[in-house]
Amino acid sequence: MDPDSVKSTLSNLAFGNVMAAAARDYQKELWAQEKAHASSSVHEEVDLDELMDDPELEKLHADRIAALKKEAEKRQELKMKGHGEYREITEADFLGEVTASEKVICHFYHREFYRCKIMDKHLKSLALKHFSTKFVKLDAENAPFFVAKLGIKTLPCVILFRKGVATERLVGFQDLGGKDDFPTRKLELYLLKKGNVVTQITLKLHLHHCSF
Repeated sequence: MDPDSVKSTLSNLAFGNVMAAAARDYQKELWAQEKAHASSSVHEEVDLDELMDDPELEKLHADRIAALKKEAEKRQELKMKGHGEYREITEADFLGEVTASEKVICHFYHREFYRCKIMDKHLKSLALKHFSTKFVKLDAENAPFFVAKLGIKTLPCVILFRKGVATERLVGFQDLGGKDDFPTRKLELYLLKKGNVVTQITLKLHLHHCSF
């Protein structure tokens, strides 16, 4: 073989080894930064080679994958029940809808009332954000039986259900400042306080615990 060719081949191999070593060092550096960030108050020497093969970290990774899978399955299940959107239902649908999910928010409305349209806008926005709660609306004129049974006198009337039981109601805008221009966040905070919506952090923690 030509000496120059041999020299070139060896040089290429050496360069490849250098790049591989650099890649390993870079990976170790990333692990070190992650470890330092997770325990910034603790100063200890860590064998990075052992860290990369740490069975506890492998278990944490596996647990995280399992939690994500559980979360995806839960979202799919809720989507099948009508979560993730703000839907119109009929009086015939009402009982099935409010009993099929743990948390349901139902807006009894009148199609010509301006304040009902304002409530619609806010609930539609929250339905997209709070996937664990079902958001529906029911035309009060077309649901006389349940309007009477629930004692609804003023519209808009938003009734909160937990496991099929009416637990709270929001009549008009009396708990939202009494004005038409209240922000969506004000309604969201009211629902959070009543427990019919949860923050994303709370939901993720719940799903994580359910995966074990």
